[in-house]
Amino acid sequence: MKDVCELLLLENQVCFPTYAVANKILRRYQPLLREIDLTYTQYVAMMVLWEKEAVNEKDLVKALYLKANTLTDLLKNLQKKGLVDIKKDDHDRRNIIISLTEKGRKLKEKAVKVPKTLAEEHWLTDEEFFVFKNLLYKLLKGDWDK
Repeated sequence: MKDVCELLLLENQVCFPTYAVANKILRRYQPLLREIDLTYTQYVAMMVLWEKEAVNEKDLVKALYLKANTLTDLLKNLQKKGLVDIKKDDHDRRNIIISLTEKGRKLKEKAVKVPKTLAEEHWLTDEEFFVFKNLLYKLLKGDWDK
């Protein structure tokens, strides 16, 4: 067992470099997302919609690892921008369906610049990127509610 003092060293933490790298990545995204008038959270929500065209609110919450109340304001803002439609499901009024508008579909053409630009910066080799991404998803899918 490590000395108690060693347990508290910043360099021995996994949370700190994860936090710091996430902040650096998000700061790098900001100017690119500003060009398409999206926040990072709006951007990832739009990515799900660009892939699926329409999605149930519960499925979007699950895909983004967010809480439903966090998503509510985000979706309202996307709707105000004219990027999505929000409707109750005709078959089950308890379900909310979010779908792309034509403006939301067109934004995809501009948004593709974001990952292309970041991929060109070569933070990691292709192999390192693959390993890093897979490790992050492994952690993300783990049971954190113990």
